[in-house]
Amino acid sequence: MVAPLLLLEDIVAGYGPITVLNSLSLSVAPQERLAVIGRNGVGKSTALRAVMGIAKLRQGRVVFEGEDISRTSPHQRSWCGLGYVPQTRDIFKSLTVEENLVAGLKRRPRKALDEAYALFPRLAERRRNGGAQLSGGEQQMLSVARALLGQPRLLLLDEPLEGLAPVIRLELLSAFKQMSADLGITIVIVEQQVQEVLRYASRALIMERGAVVHDAPAGELLDDNLTLERFVGMAVH
Repeated sequence: MVAPLLLLEDIVAGYGPITVLNSLSLSVAPQERLAVIGRNGVGKSTALRAVMGIAKLRQGRVVFEGEDISRTSPHQRSWCGLGYVPQTRDIFKSLTVEENLVAGLKRRPRKALDEAYALFPRLAERRRNGGAQLSGGEQQMLSVARALLGQPRLLLLDEPLEGLAPVIRLELLSAFKQMSADLGITIVIVEQQVQEVLRYASRALIMERGAVVHDAPAGELLDDNLTLERFVGMAVH
């Protein structure tokens, strides 16, 4: 049996006095495409933030590649192979596309920028544009591309399709699939676009009240309207 790339054991975490995650446990296999879905406010984004060390861990362990990283800083976790793209499309709007990408190189040579441009040709066309001049979809591509230049083994994506046109959502999902296939990157994606993300993912978790309540192959869950209606409040057909 292949050892998990990421393991969360009995995680209790939150912000200040507020507890959001209640004994959350899950594992992610190498090169898996894992979707995390559920109603708003159930702890999906906080789960990603707990993996990155941003949400305060009160109990449990975060294990990455067999190493307990529960007490390491977000910066250290980034350097050990975790990539994170938050909902906020975390780019420097005052910098150009290329300057944003250079910030993600982590001591790699500048020619590595070609990797980002190959994956997102739109960014190559707009390399001299400022971040503030980009559309929402292009800003999301830039945020993902910058994270990729750090060569993460695990990429955490927090609602990357939010507010984007359908054609841009499909373009991003195609890029995510290419990242998995060509670069061997493991992806965990939190998303409200349930139908699209279930068609993309290999496995899906449903969260409720800060814990996992359902774990199934994504294709199987795509056809399980009863479960989706119960825990997500919607059907996909």
